Amino acid sequence: MAAAGQLSRFWEWGKNIVCVGRNYADHVKEMRSTVLSEPVLFLKPSTAYAPEGSPILLPPYSRCVHHELELGVVMGARGRAVPEATALDYVAGYALCLDMTARDVQDECKKEGLPWTLAKGFTTSCPVSAFVPKEKIPDPHNLKLWLRVNGELRQEGETSSMIFSIPYIISYVSKIITLEEGDIILTGSPKGVGPVKENDEIQAGIHGVVSMTFKVEKAQY
Repeated sequence: MAAAGQLSRFWEWGKNIVCVGRNYADHVKEMRSTVLSEPVLFLKPSTAYAPEGSPILLPPYSRCVHHELELGVVMGARGRAVPEATALDYVAGYALCLDMTARDVQDECKKEGLPWTLAKGFTTSCPVSAFVPKEKIPDPHNLKLWLRVNGELRQEGETSSMIFSIPYIISYVSKIITLEEGDIILTGSPKGVGPVKENDEIQAGIHGVVSMTFKVEKAQY
């Protein structure tokens, strides 16, 4: 299993970012969606990864980019068809992540029945905190997440409210996508998602564990 320093570098070496949608009932409700019997999955490219200290870049083709606060699970070993009972043995640690979403673009994609790549996969669309070894988080289903924009509390939620547990998600994903050491799984967002604009400052954290700060800028092409 890789060390923490190695895992932080893996995110910059082209590892997978697998995202789970509709995993908090309150968020499903606010998005006027439906709770499903299986997780909704989508991918972000490795260039979506943005470490703290780099900006979040707003894509020029969107006029409405939203923040979505999520717990990220960092894989510590390769796994295919991982049993749910042993899934946490494959975890190296955790991170706080943002699933930045071009909401107007996503809405159009939904109407047309198109993939969400334009809305979810733009460069810097996955800001990530410092890596937290799993020894520091004995129960990932007992965490409080929070996010502020310019000092205003926007999102606050508890991982105990997840519809699908982390072991279930790892097992489910690994039956479709072979998970590699250093891959990161975003586990869904609690309610309170909302827009950000140029020059906003986003602060977010896992209470008592880790926090991060990002500035929002316009992408210059």
